[in-house]
Amino acid sequence: MAEHTSSSITIAAPPAEVMGVIADFERYPRWTGEVKEAEVLAKDDHGRAAQVRLLLDAGAIKDDHTLAYTWTGDDEVSWSLVKSQMLRALDGSYRLAPVNGGAGTEVTYQLTVDVKIPMLGMIKRKAEKVIIDRALAGLKKRVESGPEGTADTAETH
Repeated sequence: MAEHTSSSITIAAPPAEVMGVIADFERYPRWTGEVKEAEVLAKDDHGRAAQVRLLLDAGAIKDDHTLAYTWTGDDEVSWSLVKSQMLRALDGSYRLAPVNGGAGTEVTYQLTVDVKIPMLGMIKRKAEKVIIDRALAGLKKRVESGPEGTADTAETH
């Protein structure tokens, strides 16, 4: 498998609030530039998404795919590709770590993309970096802008 791409950002909100936004897949099209549709297909025993269908348009990578999610405690979620039209692999994770006494969160996003069509490694890593940077910036903006009027977000305060 190809090398992964990773980046981090600090968000001025506690980890539980950040994870609440990450776990709210149905709202991804509202704050991510790449996800045009998101549908939770299955949930785990804790009511968290276990499989999610995403319609993605990230410039060089356009796809309708399904991801399987694994939740590790309240501070990490990872995913792997179940099926895709264009991708051979899409593995990633969000890891959250409290900063500033828990008032803030360092979010590390790791991603590996492998496409079915030939693509230079440099171009693939650039696409991964664009996806990560946009996702982290979008997540920061979404979390720091405050609740969107959802019960889920309000309950984490």
